Amino acid sequence: MKTKIFDIPGPMVIMPRLFEDDRGFFYESFRQDKFNEALGEKIDFIQDNQSYSVGKGTVRGLHYQSDPYAQGKLVRCLVGSIIDIIVDVRKGSPTYGQHISVELTQDNHHQLYVPVGFLHGFSTQADDSVVSYKVTNYYNPDADGNVLWNSPSLNLDWGLSNSQAILSAKDEVAPAFKDWKTPFTF
Repeated sequence: MKTKIFDIPGPMVIMPRLFEDDRGFFYESFRQDKFNEALGEKIDFIQDNQSYSVGKGTVRGLHYQSDPYAQGKLVRCLVGSIIDIIVDVRKGSPTYGQHISVELTQDNHHQLYVPVGFLHGFSTQADDSVVSYKVTNYYNPDADGNVLWNSPSLNLDWGLSNSQAILSAKDEVAPAFKDWKTPFTF
């Protein structure tokens, strides 16, 4: 397992080692001890989630859960391709408002760790994309929140135009980043 860290402290990309032959491939998609060692802290995942998006251009995000139900996530794309975007929203962070964008595909097998205190979202770059993610806390609708995916002040590149985006009703009416108050601290 190889990892990539960023200038923004906390997130990490995991690149598993594939064992390939003429039959296909095998890899460890998750190993708790190696993950914690690479991250430098102990993280426990307690729930697995999966989403299926029919059309290319589906945008899911920018989402978060506030304390005491805040969630860290480990995200991977099982089928298709996504651009996964996270935004540091930890008040007091030297990288507040900065983002990371990672391409996760069925072919590269990469996974993105999203710590608590980050907005998270993705856009599908292929039809019939399936995304799986582990989370560190259970879903709670009272803690659920979102920020407008295309907030001008964030300047995020989703790999599609506004007119190509397929959104949920909830994501269409999310507050713009400049009008939103973060519940997270650094």
